[in-house]
Amino acid sequence: MGRLGLVEALKHPDEFHILLKLKLAARHAEKQIITSPQVPDHPHWGFCYTLLRKCSNGVGALLLQPFEPQLRNAVCILYLVLRGLDTIEEHKNQKLAEMGRLGLVEALKHPDEFHILLKLKLAARHAEKQIITTPQVPDHPHWGFCYSLLRKCSNGVGALLLQPFEPQFRNAVCILYLVLRALDTIEDDTSIPTEIKVPILISFHRHVYDRDWHFSCGTKDCKILMDQFHHVSTAFSQLGKGYQEAIEDITKRMGAGMAKFICKEVETMDDYEEYCHYVAGLVGTGLFKLFEASGKQNLGLYNLSNEIGIFLQKTNIIRDYLEDIREIPKPRMFWPCEIWRKYANKLEDLQYEENSVEAVQCLNEMVTDALRHVEDCLKHLSALKDNAVFRFCAIRPVLAIGTLALCYNNIDVFKTGVKLRPGLAAKIYVQTRTISDVYNAFFEFASVMKSKVEMHDPHAFETLSRLNTIQEICRESGLLNHRKFYIIRSEHRYNFALIIVLFIVLFIVYARLNAALVYSVSRQELVT
Repeated sequence: MGRLGLVEALKHPDEFHILLKLKLAARHAEKQIITSPQVPDHPHWGFCYTLLRKCSNGVGALLLQPFEPQLRNAVCILYLVLRGLDTIEEHKNQKLAEMGRLGLVEALKHPDEFHILLKLKLAARHAEKQIITTPQVPDHPHWGFCYSLLRKCSNGVGALLLQPFEPQFRNAVCILYLVLRALDTIEDDTSIPTEIKVPILISFHRHVYDRDWHFSCGTKDCKILMDQFHHVSTAFSQLGKGYQEAIEDITKRMGAGMAKFICKEVETMDDYEEYCHYVAGLVGTGLFKLFEASGKQNLGLYNLSNEIGIFLQKTNIIRDYLEDIREIPKPRMFWPCEIWRKYANKLEDLQYEENSVEAVQCLNEMVTDALRHVEDCLKHLSALKDNAVFRFCAIRPVLAIGTLALCYNNIDVFKTGVKLRPGLAAKIYVQTRTISDVYNAFFEFASVMKSKVEMHDPHAFETLSRLNTIQEICRESGLLNHRKFYIIRSEHRYNFALIIVLFIVLFIVYARLNAALVYSVSRQELVT
């Protein structure tokens, strides 16, 4: 009742007819707007203008009625978007996390990156559509499911990176990714009892041949993957025999390695290396074998591709500390005891305020350890001659070095979690095209890390030594141009679209103030 103003109106009966008149006029304006020929005949617009009235105390549509339809619609949508952002601000923990996955909040904080993010998302959708409608892809809903899920599970760019390859190889990589993602989902789900999980991991390579097999676990998109795994196994059955055997071999070895570490804690640095090899290094070597099988690459660089996988996995383990340690019903712990026991009695103790100094020191040692794989990563990438293969392999190491630069000496790893902002990740995807781009990115992110090193850190000299080595490799390539794409902006750039948005925001503010003023004046006139 209070929201309708009826209680207050009964206390001031001289205002009741004005309030009623205003509400009726607002309803009439809303009805006129949504039945106007210039407004698309679609329930979305009815919903938007109804919500505008409810969220703007009933006068939003009334104030917008005099304007031409396109501006009216634009202001309506902008108001609802901004109202959505207000709601997010009020419910930061859960809602902000969900929006953060879409990249909208961070993109609005960095408007110069917004068009890159939007362009990348549209290109990924277009690539997915082109792939599943190509004549070489079997006309079957299984493939539509697989490529749609590939986009969702790979931050939207999986299909985009695969688009340049020939269809059979493209399909094989798509299925390999989803099979290994399913395997990873089983490993990550801590609610599955060990006595059930371990046999599934060990025998998973045989389940890909069973079109009726599925196992419900995981969350969100991964749960969809597991519940409808028959789509993946059916698509798998349509691959060439050579691709099937390669995928089976990688899955068998990875599943066995995961099962080993379900029953064994990551104690030593050797354990840490072995675990990362099983869950990520094998992906690198497996993909490289698929490249060779397709004739795209004929260099025997299996050891170096393994190093890239280990580098990526160590980065993920560092970045995901908070998510893993807070996993329900029990935490996932992949940081090696050999490191963290120098700083805490329990790994989970690093997240507490009283252990902040030790936590950051432990984090810096973890990052420093990961940096030792960079030299082999750069050596591997510089040996790739096919441009499509290069882009496919190069983007994730650049994202990884950027993530390490963000994590290094950053207490937020233990407090809120950290992740590269979506616009910056999109920029890396778009601008990593040549080995020169890779050298420039690694040099720049190494510079960022060097600026964060504090000499009282126990591993400061070791960290600086590794960063200097990385930068020296980049210099010796002769390909640096010091464009500083990712971190430093020399100037603020504003485009016409942003000016229009600012104008509309100012208009909404004016409209709100004007509505308040009209109501205030009307009330004073009645009193007098």
